[in-house]
Amino acid sequence: MLTLKLINEETERVIRGLEKKHFAGAKEAIDNVLAIDKRRREAQQELDKCLNEQKQLSGQIGRLMKEGKKDEAEQVKAQVAQLKDKSKELDEAMAKAQDEMTTLLCTIPNIPYDEVPEGKAAEDNHVVKSNLKECTANDTVGNWDVNPKLGIANPLPHWELAKKYNLIDFDLGVKITGAGFPVYIGKGARLQRALINFFLDEARKSGYTEIMPPTVVNAASGYGTGQLPDKEGQMYHCEVDDFYLIPTAEVPVTNIYRDVILDEKDLPIKNCAYTECFRREAGSYGKDVRGLNRLHEFSKIEIVRIDKPEHSKESHKEMLEHVEGLLKKLELPYRILLLCGGDQSFTSAICYDFEVYSEAQGRWLEVSSVSNFDTYQANRLKCRYRREDTKKPELCHTLNGSALALPRIVAALLENNQTENGIKIPAALVPYMGCDIID
Repeated sequence: MLTLKLINEETERVIRGLEKKHFAGAKEAIDNVLAIDKRRREAQQELDKCLNEQKQLSGQIGRLMKEGKKDEAEQVKAQVAQLKDKSKELDEAMAKAQDEMTTLLCTIPNIPYDEVPEGKAAEDNHVVKSNLKECTANDTVGNWDVNPKLGIANPLPHWELAKKYNLIDFDLGVKITGAGFPVYIGKGARLQRALINFFLDEARKSGYTEIMPPTVVNAASGYGTGQLPDKEGQMYHCEVDDFYLIPTAEVPVTNIYRDVILDEKDLPIKNCAYTECFRREAGSYGKDVRGLNRLHEFSKIEIVRIDKPEHSKESHKEMLEHVEGLLKKLELPYRILLLCGGDQSFTSAICYDFEVYSEAQGRWLEVSSVSNFDTYQANRLKCRYRREDTKKPELCHTLNGSALALPRIVAALLENNQTENGIKIPAALVPYMGCDIID
């Protein structure tokens, strides 16, 4: 949630940022925020004046009674009573304005950093790095024509490989639950576990503390990280208990620090977590959802950082290097995208996506998003830190990223490593799999 301080002090920058995100009615929304804030502040000033007058008059009552001026004292009492009624009305007006303000602010997205490029959609995202070629400032997804040639004759897509080697049963998942809930079998299940353990071990080596959080959260947690209000209906809702199945471990792990004031010396905080993730993926259809490309339940390792503002960009860089290191060790062709304003998420200030190439499908698959949210989530969470020099609490910056999401990694590993004799396992995964080929 944007802070009122930012909106009041840098109004034009905020409006420009919202326009870069292609947020409809940006100026109108910010004007409404400023109007409500003005009404709230005017009510506050009137209330302060009213309370001060009450205090002064109340002090007169005892003196008048002592002086035997009972009638005058009663008149002052009546004035105080009127002021109390007025104070109550002003207090209610302030509360109403605050509720209106919070509701409105929840509908306004975060503003992007200056380095975020202009653009409306995915084809405008900038390709900033790849292990296939050197990237230039002019490389966008729309004009990118560099795809790897892995030399696989008649490559099979992962859903056919999964059937051939009895790794994943999609039909059984439909029987048990429904589409988008696959069942992993034998070496398919072992590959899932190998990747989970590999990613967690790599995160630990990079200084992340492992967390095992709940996969069901309350509404306050969903609100804190910006998943609620859920405008797109992507979260599974347990209506009887008003709980939500998490779409990512970002939600419970970041909410550990809701309503917390941290010490500056403890920052940055680095956590990681493996969880199952649940997404309704409403409106998804077509070839892009086949097999593991888009699931309702999937495994993911998330890295989360809480940091102070002046260090958060360095934290973001370190997180990007960590994710890139994982893809290098898995020997996958990858590219890194800097998302344009129009393709950024509601809550992020800057986001980089990692994509791996799928040989059999002839397309790039997103496997990670690494975002810096600036103070946007922290303001909703009331997540603050106390500066050592001033001792004053200030909002933290929050960051997170997938490191990594498993389904499309599995798809790419199966498709890109298929041979006539089976599917080769990358060297980094062999100790976790206990074999170097799936046959």
